[in-house]
Amino acid sequence: MGGGELVGPADGETLDDLRLGNLKIIQHRNGYRFSLDPILLCAFARISEGDRVVDLGTGNGVIPLVLARRSGAARIVGVERQAEMVERARRSVLLNGLQERIEIIEGDVRAISRVLEPQSVDVVVCNPPFRAPGGGRVAPDSERAAARHELAGSLADFVAAASWLLPDGGRFFIVYLADRVDELLAGMRKFHLAPKRLRCVHGRTDEPARMVLVEGRKNGGFGVSIEPPLVVWEGERYTSEVLRIYDEDFSED
Repeated sequence: MGGGELVGPADGETLDDLRLGNLKIIQHRNGYRFSLDPILLCAFARISEGDRVVDLGTGNGVIPLVLARRSGAARIVGVERQAEMVERARRSVLLNGLQERIEIIEGDVRAISRVLEPQSVDVVVCNPPFRAPGGGRVAPDSERAAARHELAGSLADFVAAASWLLPDGGRFFIVYLADRVDELLAGMRKFHLAPKRLRCVHGRTDEPARMVLVEGRKNGGFGVSIEPPLVVWEGERYTSEVLRIYDEDFSED
């Protein structure tokens, strides 16, 4: 951005604390606002020093911001279709001084070849829309609607884009609805992303899994490690594991 252009929040926006590494994020007051899911995904993802990472459907940029703090990734690119969210995410990157490591690109996962090169990254992460069209009430706000429902890209579109971006052995990390895990795993296999790790996320110990965290490898072999469940709530407080995610030292090396 050039001199004199807006960097902080505009009218109708809020500046919020991510509670991770002193990170701040700009969000629309009445639009899409991040939840715990992308934070859990960032903790689940295994990022190596020097990795090139792409976040598909980055929204306000929460995943690139957190991964830049908690990993040694060399470069993180967030791809987002909605221009307003792209602009907002870019301002958040500048506010946090992470413009040397994060780039936010306006682009559609359904046409990923127009914005990025094939087999060009080491890791792809995504927190895609969870609901198929007709699967529950669609939010009246366009940002929230696109974040929750597959209005501009299905699960298959996100998985196909990830496969296109990754070389053999490249890693894919996704958080998705537990009740669609069969569809997710079948889609990953279809696009040559072999499931390697799976962890169920439960609201409480006596509740069914709400989400799943899955790691895949491009053209990997068979064999999936099922990890112990992650429980979010203990009474009215986060469990010790979730609190540890927030208490980690997210300072850069």
